[in-house]
Amino acid sequence: MKIREIRAVGLRGATPEGGWSEEIQSDQCVHTLVAVLTDEGVTGYGSVFTNDGLVKSALAVLEPFYKGENALEPERVSEKLHQNTFWLGRGGSLTHTISGIDIALWDILGKATGQPVGRLLGGRYRERVRPYASILMDEPARLVEHLLQVKAQGFRAFKMGWGPFGRQSDKVDEAIVRAARDAIGEDCWLMVDAGGSDAYWRGNYKWALRTSYMLKEYAVTWFEEALKPDALEDYIALRREAPVPIAGGEVLTRRQAFQPWLQGGAFDIVQPDVTKVGGISEERRIGWLAEENGVKFIPHGWNTAVGLAADLQLASAFANTDFVEYLTGSPYIDDIVAEPWQLDADGLLAIPDKPGLGLELDLDKIKKYTQGEKFL
Repeated sequence: MKIREIRAVGLRGATPEGGWSEEIQSDQCVHTLVAVLTDEGVTGYGSVFTNDGLVKSALAVLEPFYKGENALEPERVSEKLHQNTFWLGRGGSLTHTISGIDIALWDILGKATGQPVGRLLGGRYRERVRPYASILMDEPARLVEHLLQVKAQGFRAFKMGWGPFGRQSDKVDEAIVRAARDAIGEDCWLMVDAGGSDAYWRGNYKWALRTSYMLKEYAVTWFEEALKPDALEDYIALRREAPVPIAGGEVLTRRQAFQPWLQGGAFDIVQPDVTKVGGISEERRIGWLAEENGVKFIPHGWNTAVGLAADLQLASAFANTDFVEYLTGSPYIDDIVAEPWQLDADGLLAIPDKPGLGLELDLDKIKKYTQGEKFL
């Protein structure tokens, strides 16, 4: 089965706010869908956390290396793409685009063999996993209203991030966390994401350490992105001293970038993004490296329904991966699938056991977000 063509379309019109200092608008593209078409009629889907213009340019560069390749060998083909583009730089738009290709190739392999991707990765440790609702922080009254709405949908784990946290005062930070804990109750999981990858983030080590002690008082499950993305030594020190687990890694790409962070003890929880790091092939290696170094692997998932489906398959294949991120309120997750995602009575999400990613996209609904551009 050979790769015949790869197509990409950007999603626009309902792009959710990211909480960034220079906020993205609904008609801007940060999520791109990829389709790998084969000569035997099997199509696989991928997702890239990158603007579609960059993805399409990357596909043009990569085409000589993927066209005609065996679509049933995702790891080898993806590594071929990495190896032949070192000279263009590791970790940018090319790596992100390879991520989408790799996800789609795993989808194809699963469809061709009749197996879910998680089983092809070595076996399924679970059939369900707990999604945590990923929302933006706000002033306490509006935040409480939002949390209660999401809890009514069945979620029992919540991660709130960005917004005013770490950007105004310690008093404001604590008021936000106190209001959130009071709203969801003591029996739910609460995570805090400072958003240290925001432009010109000013939260330093001392702020992060001080804040971690405040978060402990409210039983916060983990403290995410407390520092700037490249502050390796500060992360190592914070992880040693903080009384709550420290999480991060969503901006890193490929296993080589993760190695010093995992071996140096910078994280309790590592959060690679399958739509950035190089796809399922690369994220599996990062997950293995994390386990070998005593770090918990939980995928970062601010993406699309395809990215969520990939995260679910990865979660099934790792014994200790008990959460996945669920970006609530995004049509790119909830509105482009043929069968809506459904939480069960325990607030858990079933991991699809159908072949491939186990995901069926609604192509008519996708048209709403591609501004008329043809996908398939």
